[in-house]
Amino acid sequence: MKYKISEQDKAPAYLQLYRQLKDDIIGGAYPYNAKLPSKRLISSETGVSVVTAEHAYALLCDEGYIEPRERSGYYVIFREADGFAAGAKGGFVPPKALEHKSSGEGLSYPLLAKTMRRVISECAEAITEKSPNSGLSELREAISRYLIASRGISADAEQIIIGSGSEYLYGLVTELLGQDKLYAIEYPSYKKIEQLYNAKHIRYEMLPLGADGIESEALWRSNADVLHISPYRSYPSGVTAFASKRHEYLRWAKQKGRFIIEDDFESEFSVSAKPEDTVFSLTEQDNVIYMNTFSKTISPALRVGYMILPKRLLTEFEKKLGFYSCTVPTFEQLVLAELIANGDFERHINRVRRKRRTEV
Repeated sequence: MKYKISEQDKAPAYLQLYRQLKDDIIGGAYPYNAKLPSKRLISSETGVSVVTAEHAYALLCDEGYIEPRERSGYYVIFREADGFAAGAKGGFVPPKALEHKSSGEGLSYPLLAKTMRRVISECAEAITEKSPNSGLSELREAISRYLIASRGISADAEQIIIGSGSEYLYGLVTELLGQDKLYAIEYPSYKKIEQLYNAKHIRYEMLPLGADGIESEALWRSNADVLHISPYRSYPSGVTAFASKRHEYLRWAKQKGRFIIEDDFESEFSVSAKPEDTVFSLTEQDNVIYMNTFSKTISPALRVGYMILPKRLLTEFEKKLGFYSCTVPTFEQLVLAELIANGDFERHINRVRRKRRTEV
């Protein structure tokens, strides 16, 4: 095969080479299990360096088109039946506003694509089956193991409920705790919290934030039944509640019938050597509902979140809301379960945290 690097093409040489090789693989020039030309041969033919050729091959490996075999070379592992083949030329073109767009801290596309291929290959027809209402056991168990190892949060898989993003889960919580309750939220806070409470005609009050969390005077003056907080980098203020403030929240919640909703969004990316203790992990009253999503850590396009219910609410949740079907497709849940179980998710978190530390 003769590959050419065009000076008129603004794409880097490795990317041009990658695209040509990928097209040949998808087109059948290199069928399944076929050996690709060596990096040195590609380098000689195209005039690029061996390093450039190696970079192109690495991208193909990351996306699951080829794999290296020790002392033998690179072999095609792509099969058309596996899916994800490129569309015909002249087909769909991504909108320019979205082209090459990245969150910067989300999971890399090659790794995500590679995991998707693996799930399709290994899980076969399971991806077309309906998810249990609370979410797949594989994902709930993976999250449970990850949280105890990385966040010090001890929660059984049965306490974890999977849903399509925080707004959906907020809605479930209000139905579970009661829409006749008085809720308290931070001021300022994430706008959609207020919008959701308004949409559900829920009474709420706004408690002003100080330098280390909700101001004590406002907190203790509140007669709310439910306190809705974001202890780590509350949006849009960026205020993080200190350890003493988190314990103050728990003292407030000791009054009979009170609950805390803890939204722990983005806390995985804390630059401290040890992530801050969550309010959920600190409570002895079994009255904190913990919530988080994968929107920032993996991709905002992946609308997957989860909440951890106190054990005392599990029976009531099943009775009131157990009939709700899970809103996250089985395929996406299996992809997430694989990313967490094989360590790719945690390695990604650690990379971003190291990067943030160097920027501080």
